[in-house]
Amino acid sequence: MEMLIDFPGGSRVDAHFRGHTIATDQPPADSAPMPFEVFLASIGTCAGIYVLGFCRQRNLPTEGIRIVQRNHANATNGMVDEIELEIQVPPTFPAQYYDALVRSAELCKVKKTLENPPTFNVTTKVLETA
Repeated sequence: MEMLIDFPGGSRVDAHFRGHTIATDQPPADSAPMPFEVFLASIGTCAGIYVLGFCRQRNLPTEGIRIVQRNHANATNGMVDEIELEIQVPPTFPAQYYDALVRSAELCKVKKTLENPPTFNVTTKVLETA
């Protein structure tokens, strides 16, 4: 998959792929989420996709289900060193599925990628002028 990253102005940096645009920004402008916030949100939303899929496969209601993500930073270096995902369900949700919801969320591709990180190859290329 290829993504095009461009600089539309100010401190905005946008990613374009598959006909979508993910806008990011940095304070003080704050017209969009910061890139790191988008990264963190991808973890919880990915887990949510798997929880949603689990429920849909079993015709379980998803109304009232939510995931609370807590990102804990290391006090020494400011880097996130723990991410907590709490799947909250309404009292009417069948208890026999609680553990299966957790197992579903743990299948998240973003989480699995973080557990087995890719290598990075950053280069510079001069564009040819027309």
